[in-house]
Amino acid sequence: MLSVLGLSTQHEAVYRAMLDQPELTVSGLAGRLGVDPAEVHGALDVLADLALVRIGPGGVGMRAVRPQAGLSMLLAKVEADIATRQRQIEETRSVIAAIVSDYDDQEREEGVRRLEGLDVVRERLAELAQEARTECLSFSTGGAQAPATIEAEKPLNTLALDRGVRIRNVYQDSFRNCPTTLAYARWMADRGGVSRTVPTLPLRLVIVDRETALVPIDPGDQAAGALELRSPGVIAGLVALFEQVWQSGTPFGEAPARDVNGLLPQEKELLRLLAEGHTDESAARKLAVSLRSVQRMMTGLTERLESASRFQAGIRAARRGWV
Repeated sequence: MLSVLGLSTQHEAVYRAMLDQPELTVSGLAGRLGVDPAEVHGALDVLADLALVRIGPGGVGMRAVRPQAGLSMLLAKVEADIATRQRQIEETRSVIAAIVSDYDDQEREEGVRRLEGLDVVRERLAELAQEARTECLSFSTGGAQAPATIEAEKPLNTLALDRGVRIRNVYQDSFRNCPTTLAYARWMADRGGVSRTVPTLPLRLVIVDRETALVPIDPGDQAAGALELRSPGVIAGLVALFEQVWQSGTPFGEAPARDVNGLLPQEKELLRLLAEGHTDESAARKLAVSLRSVQRMMTGLTERLESASRFQAGIRAARRGWV
């Protein structure tokens, strides 16, 4: 109860016993409390150091100091120590704020900051989620999101959404095949987040308040980290890219629509990728689907074009304006 003053439960018990029965000796205190006399001696040493017990010359005679004086004085000392500590904390906070300000000013001048490694990127995303005021835009490349990633993002997105931050996210169409990612998108939608999907995305991207953007250092190696960009011109270009992709996306909750040729967005994108010279393997990586899915889609397209080979299918697709 009085631990904040430096007293243990046993110290307090000895002190209270001395107040109740001032005539008790060490052995009497030990008998009343049911402890060894050595423990009473140890408690008396602590109480004496705290000026709660007065011991006479030569260790003869002892008495407890009245709590109105002893305990109140101890509390006043603790309060003074806390006030001093609080002043030190405030001074430290001011120094940290000055260092952060100087560092931020330097980064703003440079316009680019390297975030090396996934852990550093995650830490910065957590900071941005707490700093966001109005809007967060993002591209989530690939299909399924790892459960650990989703669980790490949930509290951050909750904080932002609760503050009224608008969150818009674009996934790839392949995410619709992942129950975990679908459930996460529904969870976001229930809290005000808005999601759309497109067949492919140019890169992983996060834009906060149209002031700060994170892009991969190496789009082919997410583990390498990210570049934090602050240049207004660069940010404006990335926002324009996001809005263009957003407009072409299919809103979450709606099935991707076929175009005038009866092609789904993913099928049309596959034809475009193959026409550009991509192999089935690289097209699968771009679409974030399996190689078997690409081959199955291509087989279906070849049959619809009534072609005997892929080469013939490509010619007929071009003639019909499919690519």
